[in-house]
Amino acid sequence: MATYEYVCLACERPFEERRPLGSLVDTAPACPWCGSDRVRRRFSFIAGPGPRSGSAVGGGCACGGSCACAG
Repeated sequence: MATYEYVCLACERPFEERRPLGSLVDTAPACPWCGSDRVRRRFSFIAGPGPRSGSAVGGGCACGGSCACAG
């Protein structure tokens, strides 16, 4: 399942809807607040977890970055 964010153009309230990954996202749902079909899908993303501590990330530097330290 994927969660899609929408905003209603009539009442300007944001809402979310969960849909199966294979479903058509071109068909917008009705607003749960006012029932309007004038909704727009909002761009959104979910950031994953950051790098694990102690793992080398980046340009291969000893500290894990690209600072070219002599460590």
